[in-house]
Amino acid sequence: MSKTIIIDPVTRIEGHAKISIYLDDQGEVNEARFHVGEFRGFEKFCEGRPFWEMPALTSRICGICPVSHLIASSKTGDQLLAVKIPAAAEKLRRMINLAQITQSHALSFFHLSSPDLIFGWDGDPKTRNVFGLIAADPDLARGGIRLRKFGQDIIKILGSQKVHPAWSIPGGVRSPLTKEGKIYIKRGLPEAKNTVRNALSLFKKILDSHQEEVEVFGNFPSLYLGLVGESGAWEHYNGILRMIDSRGNIVGDRLDPNNYREFLGEKLQADSYLKSPYYKLFGETGVYRVGPLARLNICEHFGTPLADQELIEYRQRHGRIVQASFVYHHARLIEILGSLERIERMIDDPDLFSSRLQAEAGVNQTEAVGVSEAPRGTLFHHYQVDENGLLQKINLVIATGQNNFAINRTVTQIAKHYIHGENVAEGILNRVEAGVRNYDPCLSCSTHAAGQMPMILQLISPDGSIVKEIRRDS
Repeated sequence: MSKTIIIDPVTRIEGHAKISIYLDDQGEVNEARFHVGEFRGFEKFCEGRPFWEMPALTSRICGICPVSHLIASSKTGDQLLAVKIPAAAEKLRRMINLAQITQSHALSFFHLSSPDLIFGWDGDPKTRNVFGLIAADPDLARGGIRLRKFGQDIIKILGSQKVHPAWSIPGGVRSPLTKEGKIYIKRGLPEAKNTVRNALSLFKKILDSHQEEVEVFGNFPSLYLGLVGESGAWEHYNGILRMIDSRGNIVGDRLDPNNYREFLGEKLQADSYLKSPYYKLFGETGVYRVGPLARLNICEHFGTPLADQELIEYRQRHGRIVQASFVYHHARLIEILGSLERIERMIDDPDLFSSRLQAEAGVNQTEAVGVSEAPRGTLFHHYQVDENGLLQKINLVIATGQNNFAINRTVTQIAKHYIHGENVAEGILNRVEAGVRNYDPCLSCSTHAAGQMPMILQLISPDGSIVKEIRRDS
């Protein structure tokens, strides 16, 4: 008799989701599905608002990565005004986006994923969380917490607040870096870099004993999408939008974000509010991944000394084009290190203190698409406005959605490897969830769930009756 295993909710991710695992009559896994039950209504309830409000409004989409939406929305507004923003404003936007990548990646690695790596997949769920990590390895936990705080502090220094800053606007930014802010950032950089270098050393040791996870936690060929610099350097703000395949061949280059509908399809799923974009040239089999793994696959070099040194070792370990989603963790740490180096390189630039920060204009275009790299991957904001700048239509293509097909394939691969029959231990359930955590998905509009949450695993017969239930209370 076929059965279904339900994992609801998936824990230690940002937002709420569940996983269904479908078994055949022999108890083997046919398929696993990742469902997102939250509804994101921003595209609808922002209609009719002036587009100038969108950076502040869309930064409320997410409490973890508000800066990402702030930047993508501001860039869309720049195009509607048809202005080139001052050089100082672009540099300041770049700095706050690098701080965003630092703090968000630190949260993903230290707070959400490292407990699995330190305590093991079968560790006690009561201590397999950030609080258990604080008790077991206070230096590692303290370093991760302080690293994330440092990224958030830079966001506050520039944007006046750590969460939901309304600092970047169409045409530029509101204020420059202060001298006090510069001093604070310069003082904090050595400790932050030391923390991530220690984490890299730790993770490379962990990798040596996690080859099975590398092989089965989302290891398959796919396409990869991301921004890259003209010289092939890692990029997060402007640059070329590029799609490559699993062999490193460029299958789409200099893709114009304004024409994203020509090369990206968005499939709706009957069992999830999360859309599933795909690369149209390959039809619905055009599964692609975005985020740290994709960015490091696409770039030729990072462009900073320490990150480039780590990137060379990364490619020696995993290959030039990395297909294993478990390696997202490794890529994430290298991106933190490179982001800190780039902030260090920028910090003495006198432009950061300029008072020329905004280009002013009226509505000169009625449709535009802004794109930037969020911590989790490429982010598109598409606005259509009337002659008065009032929004008529909005579409947001978020990174987690673009990874949705890959996430589903990952949980299916893990479930098929570990689940054989209906007797499923909690540690197996945790491995399936960890496949989702590889991608650091962000599912919420403004609410987030982190740490230990209640979990119910149900085996459901075809007639809908519950055959077996495993409960893990909070």
